Amino acid sequence: MLEHITETTLLLDEAKCRQNIAMMADKAARNNIRLRPHFKTHQSAQVGDWFREQGTTGITVSSLKMARYFAAHGWNDILVAIPVNIRDMALVNELAARIQLHVVAVNIETVEALAHQLQHPVNVWLKIDTGYHRTGILPHSHEELDQIVALMEKNDKLRFTGVLAHDGHTYKQTDKEVIRTIHHTTVFLLHLVRDRYKARFPELLISIGDTPSCSILETISGVDEIRPGNYVFYDLTQQHIGSCTFEQIAVCMACPVIAKHPERNEIIVHGGSVHFSKDNLVQADGSELFGRVVELSESGWSAPLQGIELVSLSQEHGTVRASNDLFDRYKIGDLLGILPIHSCLTADLMKGYVTLDGKHLEHLSGVPVPEQNVL
Repeated sequence: MLEHITETTLLLDEAKCRQNIAMMADKAARNNIRLRPHFKTHQSAQVGDWFREQGTTGITVSSLKMARYFAAHGWNDILVAIPVNIRDMALVNELAARIQLHVVAVNIETVEALAHQLQHPVNVWLKIDTGYHRTGILPHSHEELDQIVALMEKNDKLRFTGVLAHDGHTYKQTDKEVIRTIHHTTVFLLHLVRDRYKARFPELLISIGDTPSCSILETISGVDEIRPGNYVFYDLTQQHIGSCTFEQIAVCMACPVIAKHPERNEIIVHGGSVHFSKDNLVQADGSELFGRVVELSESGWSAPLQGIELVSLSQEHGTVRASNDLFDRYKIGDLLGILPIHSCLTADLMKGYVTLDGKHLEHLSGVPVPEQNVL
């Protein structure tokens, strides 16, 4: 398979990917909670089918466009996790007419727009800011919450379904106890909000979604569903956090070697920020790491090699610094394997995958969905 690769290519180890999918499905089943996986990481209809085989029925996406793509591939219970864009109400109505659409609101203006412009019922979730501080309603903003809930209560197209949060601040941690504390704090705060309205809405649900806590915790209680996404592939960031091992990382970039500079022990690959993004990990010595080098084979790739790393990126070029022995191992035209820092962004930039047996899998960003065939 490797001999047929002529350009920078994102390799996908299907076996590892399926193992990751099954692992989280098993964890959700053991904890008697629903798994609504976030599909923003893989954005692929074919990978989505592997989730179906594990019993997944409802999914999370990061945009209305992504919801349309997966609706076109038979998914009919979809949560759009980003606060709904009221400028695209036509697409909201189009989706709501065909699927069970879940939208997220973080302010009364959005809920007012939905109340006035919806043509079909939608499930509305209130996003609560439990500490990440990206967006969301603070759990003690009772006046704001009461106004929004009262408006939903009066409108038959707004189905107040639950409260949710995303603990994005777990991605900055490496201490598992800190991650557990963040998770338990979030669950406590979501319960405070739900309890305020539970008498009027007895079936309100609680949903959380971040790969570090969902990966690290074996017991997950106090929630109705989880929405992790990155676990499908994992990456070096998740390995650094402690969410996974190197062996669980299911994607790897194959980058052609295009230049060598022995005077500084640097290998230049065709693999830059347009392939990997600019995400990096800061090392103990303050240096930035943009990827770890592995040895490619027809059956996959090795553990990261010591003494060789991706140390900088420009638009198309990647600079790999190597020890003397490893510098001499690679020649111009070879393929060099690199594990990505952030698999979500890398997959989005690469717009597709090649499996280890040579199958090409599509990605939403590389496959426009014709308007007449959207649903």
